Amino acid sequence: MARPQKLTAVVIASVFLALVGLLFYGVLVSDRADREALPSPLIGKPAPEFSLPVLHQPGKLVSSQDLRGQPYLLNVWGSWCPGCRIEHPVITRFAETKRLRVIGYNWKDEHADALRWLEQFGNPYWLVLVDYDGRKAIDWGIYGAPETFLVDAEGIVRWKHVGPVDDAVIADRLMPALDAIGVAR
Repeated sequence: MARPQKLTAVVIASVFLALVGLLFYGVLVSDRADREALPSPLIGKPAPEFSLPVLHQPGKLVSSQDLRGQPYLLNVWGSWCPGCRIEHPVITRFAETKRLRVIGYNWKDEHADALRWLEQFGNPYWLVLVDYDGRKAIDWGIYGAPETFLVDAEGIVRWKHVGPVDDAVIADRLMPALDAIGVAR
């Protein structure tokens, strides 16, 4: 009778190890291109309309209409997001070039946590908008952080990146998108 119990334990352990292996592959090994395999349906369309509070001035609202006239990079982040911490120095270096406005989109975060995070790691943003409950993020198709969007001067979404932005993404994907909308180097 002990033999069937050992066999059951071996089967359960094998299934568990197979699931762990799949999870490991999906999270750590799969190529970044997989994340971009499904392009945003917003590309080439107007950015969603919004009116959101400003992190550093909670009583002030900024709308999508207020941002028209100049292109901007919208960077979705949260103090709770490990990938946001990884990309933050890259976003900071890019913002320092002053090629275009970099707007922070603080998503599903506590006000004090967001302020503390920016104080600790620096604030590269021209402006930080806040979506406390994540309702406006639904219109953008945001399903995680970090995500980054390029919006042109007319308010049309031209580019989207899911996951942490790194130097290669800036050079190989964002810069050509900026060139395409006429943002000078």
